[in-house]
Amino acid sequence: MRNAVTTEKEEVVSLMPDATSISSVRDRRWWILGVVGLAQLMVVLDATIVNIALPSAQRALGFSNTDRQWVVTAYALAFGGLLLLGGRLSDLVGRRTMLIIGLVGFAAASALGGAATSFAVLVIGRGAQGAFGALLAPAALSTLTVTFTDPADRGRAFGVYGAIAGAGGAVGLLLGGVLTEYLSWRWCLYVNVILAAIAVAGAVRLLASQPRDPGVRIDWPGTVLSVAGLVAVVYGLSEAATKSWSAPETIVLLVAGVVLLAAFVLVEQRVAHPLLPLRIVLNRFRGGAYLAIGLSAIGVFGVFLFLTYYLQLTLAYSPVKSGVAFLPMIAALVAASTISSGVLPRVGPRPLLPLGMLIAAGGLAILAAQLGLRTSYLDWILPAQLLLGVGLGVVIGCALNTATYGSGAADAGVGSALVNTNQQVGGSIGTALLNTIAASALASYLVTHGHSPLALADAAVHSYVVAFWVSAGIFAASAVVCALVLPSGTLAPAAGQAAPPVTVTKEEMSVRDR
Repeated sequence: MRNAVTTEKEEVVSLMPDATSISSVRDRRWWILGVVGLAQLMVVLDATIVNIALPSAQRALGFSNTDRQWVVTAYALAFGGLLLLGGRLSDLVGRRTMLIIGLVGFAAASALGGAATSFAVLVIGRGAQGAFGALLAPAALSTLTVTFTDPADRGRAFGVYGAIAGAGGAVGLLLGGVLTEYLSWRWCLYVNVILAAIAVAGAVRLLASQPRDPGVRIDWPGTVLSVAGLVAVVYGLSEAATKSWSAPETIVLLVAGVVLLAAFVLVEQRVAHPLLPLRIVLNRFRGGAYLAIGLSAIGVFGVFLFLTYYLQLTLAYSPVKSGVAFLPMIAALVAASTISSGVLPRVGPRPLLPLGMLIAAGGLAILAAQLGLRTSYLDWILPAQLLLGVGLGVVIGCALNTATYGSGAADAGVGSALVNTNQQVGGSIGTALLNTIAASALASYLVTHGHSPLALADAAVHSYVVAFWVSAGIFAASAVVCALVLPSGTLAPAAGQAAPPVTVTKEEMSVRDR
């Protein structure tokens, strides 16, 4: 009898979570953050790394300047158009499944593009990258959302994730320069195969399977309207960037996109299982965060594009040196994102998001005021970059945390997809708007100053200055808008938000609990 009792006690103890197993579970979350961060880095890298490789790819494959835009546009159209569907599929079939499918598909598409022997194959590969990226990005962010529910740990996790999301573009410039200069433009695509292999191995090992949610259905009318509307808007903005805002194609596409998206909102109010439940957007915390993400994406475009042009074309930096020049901004962004995300649970997003936007506006204003043909990097560009990094870190880290907080597991995928949709559409607007403004400033300067070599160089700098002033104005105006939209107070979990796990000690368990 005693042996039986002893055996039963030993069996009970073996089923109890000890300090080591509890610590292991908590440690696993940070490994999951690594997998999710790597997946997000792949998506963000491709926004800039391929731009560095484009001139070399154009020479190798022999396509025209007119066709070159399709290498970027094919990715943007597929990614922006399919994000909401990708988010809902993540809620329907499971975040783990969609994350792995997205990673494998993204790697295969990257390999296809890297091995392209013709322009058509390269564009097909880029389009496939965008499509699988639309599956990958929402699954990654929603995995993070449901993994970290404790406010303190959530703040740190979203700080790291926000730093990756914000700094990935600059990392792409550096990595693209290194790969193109020392290996080949094809490695700007092949590198995704290596990153995806690591991420897939981690996802298979660390993520638990998620059962199919019977309460989630695909809203096909809403899906068709959202995909068509987003593709029309993104394509229209790309046409505005390469042609003009007054071009017939631009006007038709943008008007059609707005009409289709308006119809999408009307449909979502009436269907039983909407693709985008409007409650996600109508919450003022989340709605304000989505607005902050979109507005900052418009303004931040000038940081990477025009500052890269200035460093390489005016100061004659190599691609690698230009990438290294962005590293201080990346460091500041990482630090600010992590720190501000830790402060967010105590003060709420309303004071932090406008503050971050004003700091970023200050950095852009310094660039606009001091940029010239021989501006010192250490005296002016570096301090401006540090301010930009701090401002962007605060905005991105806090906005990502707020936009996905309290949405509940059933809506985590589509809520995360909306984050990426705002970034994509905001970036497209920034591309078209600032390119148009800079081109107009360049042309006006040449009309009044002639076309001598010095005038051409001055005109280029003048166009960058105007773009930086406009970007600074966008950030300053966005700070006011977000301060008005966001409510006061701190974040609180919505109904259905998972509560932090409760630790149970051996002493609190009994034979009955077994």
